[in-house]
Amino acid sequence: MNKSYIKTQIAMRQAEFPTDLLQRENPLPLNIGKIITIPGVRRCGKSSKMEIVINDLLSSGVDRKRILWVGFDDERLVNSKSEDLHLIIEAYQEMFPEIEISSVYMFFDEIQLIEGWEYFVMKLYKHYSKNIYVTGSNASMLSTELKTALRGWPLEEPAMPLSFREYCGFKGINCDSWLEKDLANVRKAFYKYNDEGGFPEVVLTENNLISTKILQGYFDTMLLKDLAEHYKIVNVEVLRYFLKRIMSNISKPTALRAIHNDIKSRGLKVSKDTLYDWADYACNIFLFQRISNYSRSLQKAENSQPKYYCIDNGLLDAVLLPQSDDNGKKLENTVFLQLYRHATAIDKIFYYQGKGECDFVFQHSTEITQLTQVTWSMADETTRRREIAGLIEASSATNCRNLLIITADEEEEIITDQGITIHVLPAWKWLLNHHAVS
Repeated sequence: MNKSYIKTQIAMRQAEFPTDLLQRENPLPLNIGKIITIPGVRRCGKSSKMEIVINDLLSSGVDRKRILWVGFDDERLVNSKSEDLHLIIEAYQEMFPEIEISSVYMFFDEIQLIEGWEYFVMKLYKHYSKNIYVTGSNASMLSTELKTALRGWPLEEPAMPLSFREYCGFKGINCDSWLEKDLANVRKAFYKYNDEGGFPEVVLTENNLISTKILQGYFDTMLLKDLAEHYKIVNVEVLRYFLKRIMSNISKPTALRAIHNDIKSRGLKVSKDTLYDWADYACNIFLFQRISNYSRSLQKAENSQPKYYCIDNGLLDAVLLPQSDDNGKKLENTVFLQLYRHATAIDKIFYYQGKGECDFVFQHSTEITQLTQVTWSMADETTRRREIAGLIEASSATNCRNLLIITADEEEEIITDQGITIHVLPAWKWLLNHHAVS
């Protein structure tokens, strides 16, 4: 780590602010005496959320010299050692000896690339400043070990690609109006959102071909840097095929044993245990999230075949060739991401599978608070009966009576033969109004 280069980076970043950024939902907190950790998939807007904090600080009169920003994905810093991190504070104090270090706001981007970074941050927090923000693209930022090392001081503010409400804001669409022309624009926007997802750079790119290339670049970076390089995986092409297999099975229970047999049948060598590790790693970098089959027995839930969901629908389309039946899958993925986006530390999401199926069982603390089915349309009578039957079966198994079916654009209220009410909502309306299920 070179002290003179650190000074250059600090000075360059100070000169760049304020930046021209669109606001996001749930802005990061200010001046609360906690280390703010911002984990999330790469390119979802973690750095931008920190930049918005800096914009707010400058607009409130904070001197830009009190902003210390270091980005560790810089090729000249990426191989730094934790024992060299003290040079950051030395460099800053040499630049601005007149500024009281306790008044400085410190921003460390992708700091998880430096092994042992948490001890440096804790030292800063104890001896220098209480205004510390850190981002990272690996779930190790959420680990129990990290919380232990930082002794309860971090406040987690996970970042994700844009919600539908944020997407509308980025597109300049008024999603709070009940005028027919505005509602028509919201509906149209939903169909695009369900296809192209919510990575900010992609949403702001009008050319579909360029958007696809951007997303393919994201995937390659996750594959090569976040997975292969970070976890020292040599068999990259088998890893690529494995990730694509999980993507193609989004929304269905996924048996890694079956994928292992498929890979073996192609003459490729990889152990079954390695595939389980790779699945964990892919979740660690936020490419996938997985849920278990609901059971009152924790052991049965943990041993069930998981369902995987992808962090972004646009990424799915860029990596896989879209199929004619993908709309329903992508809608289910969109709904999962919204449920996950607003889940708290005491919330869990399951699926239910018995004789029938229910896509999402939402548990708040120890109580099942909502059962949700997702289907593109209820127009087909067979589909309608299947979705209702799955909900009723899950309701009987969980004693939950808050039942919901989310469709692309249908709305009604169903009273079943058992006297149970099922609400049917269009996805665009549910996405705009859903904040929590508790």
